[in-house]
Amino acid sequence: MRTKLNRQQIIGFWAAWTGWTLDGMDSVIYALVLAPALTELLPRSGMEVTPARIGYVGSVMFALFLVGWGCSFVWGPIADHFGRTKALAATILVYALFTGASAFAQNIWELGAFRLLAGIGVGGEWAMAGTYVAEAWPEDRRKMGAGFLHTGYYFGFFVAAALNYTVGAHYGWRAMFLCGLVPVIVSVLTLFKVQEPPRWKAREAEARRSHPLVEIFSPAYRKRTIVNAALLSVAIIGLWAGAVYEPAAITILAKKAGMDAAGAAKMVSVGTGVLSFGTILGCLCLPLVAERFGRKRTLAMYFAGMMVTIPLAFGWAFYLENGLVPFIAALFFLGFAGGNFTVFSLWLPEQYDTRVRATAFAFSTSIGRFLGAGVNFALGALVLRMGTLGTPVAWTGAAFALGILIIPFALETRGQRLPG
Repeated sequence: MRTKLNRQQIIGFWAAWTGWTLDGMDSVIYALVLAPALTELLPRSGMEVTPARIGYVGSVMFALFLVGWGCSFVWGPIADHFGRTKALAATILVYALFTGASAFAQNIWELGAFRLLAGIGVGGEWAMAGTYVAEAWPEDRRKMGAGFLHTGYYFGFFVAAALNYTVGAHYGWRAMFLCGLVPVIVSVLTLFKVQEPPRWKAREAEARRSHPLVEIFSPAYRKRTIVNAALLSVAIIGLWAGAVYEPAAITILAKKAGMDAAGAAKMVSVGTGVLSFGTILGCLCLPLVAERFGRKRTLAMYFAGMMVTIPLAFGWAFYLENGLVPFIAALFFLGFAGGNFTVFSLWLPEQYDTRVRATAFAFSTSIGRFLGAGVNFALGALVLRMGTLGTPVAWTGAAFALGILIIPFALETRGQRLPG
């Protein structure tokens, strides 16, 4: 019989889940409104509007967003020194304010600055939420808790898709960014309603004296920190390349099928919903698979799925004469394999002690985002040079082959309790 969750564990989980959901919503809003926003802002910035130019500037914008995500490693030491809930509330507040500010951008430079700053908040939320749930939930439930937590991010895709289907289709891209202010409420409630995990409270004095950024590169942790950062880099490069271009690809395919702008926007919402549904299923299945086969084998299986489905969607379906339906169908399987991020939510906390856990989590995710930003700059240049987004994005699937080669160097933690 599983340990019953107490009231504070339930409240804390829903605060973390809701923050992660709205984080997902904020992240995908940009992808959903990429084409209409840049169509308006490029001429104001002295640039011509073409599909290739939208693809190139969109990649640069997303790379800036990933740079912001990369800078989010600062939240780790904050959480280890001052508490998980305070840092969690702060990350939500930051990404909400600057997503809302994007609604007032008058050119691509302002939009880029706001996306950079929003990324600092968005990037920190996962590490803070994942650390909180791992420490607050009982040992026999925390692994499945990681799966439940990660569904929130992709449920946020549903929310963003629904907003795009209604608010975006009728009121435009600026109204979509204004919806990103809603998480401010969650930030305030988290700060006042959620208590710190007892595990962190018991080690608070020790955590305040530690130097976590130094310690995660001590001999005890150095190898696993480097390997974790490398694996997350692979996951971020592949999945985000596909996710950020999915709306633009569907827009192109919908217009090719004869749909108007409103119809294309609705098809983008449908495609995003399919991708999200597949990913949620992948997230829920992953903890069960990881408990049976181990963390390393599970990640290898999910990586193999990404290695196949990204080229299938962008390298094959995208170029079919009537490719809209096959492309959207492929997104379901791409989404399922994209649930690989869940393994990190349950695996990373198992590899580090409480006094450095949040820092290790935040650092590992942040390094991948810096590398992902570099890849997106290169990807944008390829899209501009080739005049198409399908083939360049399809090639990002190759990153997962490298990831499969790195996995054997990782630390297997199946059956082990969360370190003290």
